[in-house]
Amino acid sequence: MTDAATTAARERIEALTLAISVRSLPRMVGSLLETNLTITQLKTLTAIVVAESATASALAEQFAVSLPTMSKLVDRLVEQGLVERVTDLDDQRVRRLRPTPLGREVFGQVVGPRPALGVDVLAGLDLEELVALEVGMRAVNRELQRLAAR
Repeated sequence: MTDAATTAARERIEALTLAISVRSLPRMVGSLLETNLTITQLKTLTAIVVAESATASALAEQFAVSLPTMSKLVDRLVEQGLVERVTDLDDQRVRRLRPTPLGREVFGQVVGPRPALGVDVLAGLDLEELVALEVGMRAVNRELQRLAAR
């Protein structure tokens, strides 16, 4: 493929990505509106899910809030069964924050869904289109992993 053809293909993909994002917005907003979490609680849950094993003090620093403020946020997430406090194996004084299975599920429903690739959408693709989509997604995943490793 020539440089011009590659550039044109990238531009078409960028345009399609934008179009798909716009058409997917109502589906994405729907799950966000259905949650009872505040934006701050959702951000905190996201940080805990991403970190896998955060501490309240690290989160307080990350969000530039006081430790008591973060503790109250975490308390609400614990009360809702989304996060658990676990004693650190190396230092018994430290309590690690970990998402519960419910916390991961809520995170996945609110933050993680890619409505453009929902079951109903994929059901409308034929095998050749599904295989091509899989190849493309594997390539994108590979590049995201490469960039994250930097």
